[in-house]
Amino acid sequence: MGAFGWPHLLIILAVILLLFGAAKLPALAKSVGQSARVFKGEMKAMKDDDTAGKSKTENVAAETPKADTPASPSSSTADPSS
Repeated sequence: MGAFGWPHLLIILAVILLLFGAAKLPALAKSVGQSARVFKGEMKAMKDDDTAGKSKTENVAAETPKADTPASPSSSTADPSS
């Protein structure tokens, strides 16, 4: 089986025209365009949320003290003056 060519696409377009009619095609195209615009906006919002979430996580990690640093010996022993 070969790839679709221009004759195949013209037949598909003719069938769509017969199914939906010439009057409904502009409304159908507008609906598809609006759906694509909404989808694109939602994808951008999700990407922005991911970017904001990563930057918040990095900021919190930078502010927390590191647990692998040893405590100073003077803070762990009792006060020698008592």
